[in-house]
Amino acid sequence: MASFLYRLGRFSFRRRALVTAVWAAVLVALGAGALTLSGQLSNSVTIPGTESQKAIDQLADRFPEAAAGGATARVVISTPGDITDAAGQAAIAGLVTGLKDAPKVAGVVDPLQVQAISPDKHVALAQVSYRVPGFELTDTDRDGLMAAANSAKAAGYTVDFGGDAVQAMPATNATEGLGVAVAAVVLIITFGSLLAAGIPLLTALIGVGIGMAGITTASGFLELNTNTPVLALMIGLAVGIDYALFIVSRYRHELTLGRDPEEAAGRATGTAGSAVVFAGLTVIIALAGLTVVGIPFLGEMGVAAAITVAIAVVIALTLLPAILGFAGGKLAGGKIRLRRKESETTHGERWARFVARHRVPVLIAAIAGLAIVAVPAASMQLGLPNDSTAAPDSTQRKAYDTVARSFGEGANGPLVIVVDLGGSTDRQAALQQAAAGIGGLPERPIVTPPKTNRDGDLALLTVIPKSGPSSTATEDLVSDIRGLNTGLGTATGASLAVTGQTAANIDVSEKLADAMLPYLALIVGLAFLLLMLVFRSIVVPLKATLGFLGSVVATFGAVVAVFQWGWLTDLLGVKTTGPIMSMLPILLIGVLFGLAMDYQVFLVTRMREEYVHGADPQQAMVTGFRHGSRVVVAAALIMISVFAGFVLAESSLIQSIGFALAFGVLVDAFVIRMTIVPALMSLLGRGAWWLPKWLDRVLPDVDVEGEKLAKQLDAPDERELVDASK
Repeated sequence: MASFLYRLGRFSFRRRALVTAVWAAVLVALGAGALTLSGQLSNSVTIPGTESQKAIDQLADRFPEAAAGGATARVVISTPGDITDAAGQAAIAGLVTGLKDAPKVAGVVDPLQVQAISPDKHVALAQVSYRVPGFELTDTDRDGLMAAANSAKAAGYTVDFGGDAVQAMPATNATEGLGVAVAAVVLIITFGSLLAAGIPLLTALIGVGIGMAGITTASGFLELNTNTPVLALMIGLAVGIDYALFIVSRYRHELTLGRDPEEAAGRATGTAGSAVVFAGLTVIIALAGLTVVGIPFLGEMGVAAAITVAIAVVIALTLLPAILGFAGGKLAGGKIRLRRKESETTHGERWARFVARHRVPVLIAAIAGLAIVAVPAASMQLGLPNDSTAAPDSTQRKAYDTVARSFGEGANGPLVIVVDLGGSTDRQAALQQAAAGIGGLPERPIVTPPKTNRDGDLALLTVIPKSGPSSTATEDLVSDIRGLNTGLGTATGASLAVTGQTAANIDVSEKLADAMLPYLALIVGLAFLLLMLVFRSIVVPLKATLGFLGSVVATFGAVVAVFQWGWLTDLLGVKTTGPIMSMLPILLIGVLFGLAMDYQVFLVTRMREEYVHGADPQQAMVTGFRHGSRVVVAAALIMISVFAGFVLAESSLIQSIGFALAFGVLVDAFVIRMTIVPALMSLLGRGAWWLPKWLDRVLPDVDVEGEKLAKQLDAPDERELVDASK
């Protein structure tokens, strides 16, 4: 591995114009594809095979006029006076007419006809159904919906809109720019050179540009979730900067040893580049592993981000050495005096020696701190976003609050009951039994009169719970209604299923929760094997994975404290609190595991490099920490700043992902890798590198630390190898 990458680095350095031209052509080609072939992104969150999705498919096939799979909007018109007086009725009539004329609307339920009037007669609720799903609605369609309220607003009435038809695609604004700016400052401090700092930023932006252009192009052929490019942007930008940082740092180190620039580029690519390959593989495994949990939108997000990481790895191994070729020896020393000389004792070395001397107290303190931060995780409540989690000043949140006050929270999340009457001999009796059974449940929900299709073999019931769409009481109600199916089938031959946005969200949340442990076992198992191959040790991969679990639980605790309990929301700019996004835990596990293993690989690989070159375990830990800590700290600060920038986004999902990843990297880098890992390495000594002899013979030697490469290059026949690489 190291020898191959050494030759690749030297080739890219020498043929820098060709390599740069190839990457430029790829960027231009995909950019052109993004401009001409891009399609509409989807904010749909569905999982094939769930009861709610099966019911929607059944309705689309046998009851298409119900538009069950289409978007919905709740339109709330209110006044301090009587909404049912002559002026109010005229305002409602004008509003309903305007709503019917809005683009892609399939039907409107007139609140005067169905008596959807609040008891105090201050509020009326109209329901709008669309022919198409919410993700197919354009801004023009939403503007048409909003325009229907102009006449009522002009007459002095308040009109607010809720429902998935109003949810526009989440925007990230320019928040990632803040992360890049902080990353630039960190790189300047690390390298003491504007040129050296600019190279990792340049290669990372090129990699992200290629990845984002590829995703945009693919959206013209595939239905991609709207959060897919956001995740790819987050991860691609962070790892792209980090991978280039590691190689550039090693390149400068080789230059200080007196190597010529081409040789330094080859050695940096062969050593640090090997660590980049295996670090990238752990991230790719974690992200691509999302495809096996049976959740399509998470799978596509994972694959897109994994491809972006793969692009970042290849760019670091090819384009980066080419750019180093243009820079030549100009990176040898920083003109900005911001860091110590290599010969001086560094803060990292002093910290490593302190940890080695006080390893047991340090371990106890670090583990106790993680346990305290993790406490809130026991109270985690999962759910999917709805209008109750929208910004307080948004029309969705105002509509939700008005409906909750006037009609009860359940009116914001009605359930749709699909009753299949095809197998019943007395369809009317079966329908009556279904309605009576639902109405007689302990929750006592409201059951509206049924609607049947043209053939009379499929009926719809709307059930309005007393509790809100995100409450556990509503989840219990859905479960209780589904529990009636067996008895209904036995008595009448009919069957029922629960669907609607609320039921679909419950199904998705349950599916995500069920998939978490199998997914965790998959990625931990695969990465354990990969790390065992890299470090040729059983203990090092074991403590790496256990440390990761500690950082994940602590991160879950912090996320619950902020986004569910409401701690520090004003400081962090979080506008709403509520259940944690159902997709966040499994997404966090995948992404954070890959990033955590990055630091494990880069830090401990350097320790192993010192160990295999003859240093005793204690000195190997200190020396490896000295060389790797500064770069790992810089890499962690860069990742934290990139992810933290997304906390300023408008979407609560993107906010929570950004915070979780930033906090997770903070804990994993500084508590796990920079504190617990050196303490354990010092405590275990040679035992940290223990590997059974039979396993040592079976495992292939990938030479990540470059030991074989160093022996070849430092041997008398080094010139033969160099000539062969040309």
